[in-house]
Amino acid sequence: MSSHAEHHSGHHGAGHHGAGHHDHGHGEHEGAHGTLGSYLIGFILSVILTVIPFWLVMDGTILDKNMTAMAIMALAAVQVVVHMIFFLHMNGRAEGGWTMLSLIFTIIVVVIMLAGSLWVMYHLNTNMMPIHDPSQLP
Repeated sequence: MSSHAEHHSGHHGAGHHGAGHHDHGHGEHEGAHGTLGSYLIGFILSVILTVIPFWLVMDGTILDKNMTAMAIMALAAVQVVVHMIFFLHMNGRAEGGWTMLSLIFTIIVVVIMLAGSLWVMYHLNTNMMPIHDPSQLP
């Protein structure tokens, strides 16, 4: 009988402690979880930001290749921000603003990477490509 009482009291104590811990943990992270609506908005924006570059390239609406490339780069940068806000839940309220600082840092890194990549590709194209002028052939 005493083993039954110990088992019951131990089980009751663990169950009570577990429920309290679960409730406390859920309350701390409740703001970090997205709602179905926010996930749907993020998904719809992601689809739109993916379809527009395909449409620009396939339709040829913008005739200038440089403008098309810049539009695609801009839409890619916007899509990174959409993913960070709607799927990674980075905003000014979460974790005392630290996620907003991470978002700003990520935006800075993406801008540096995009600008650096375009700069390198432009200069490689300008300085390394052979001249295709038939009059200069021997």
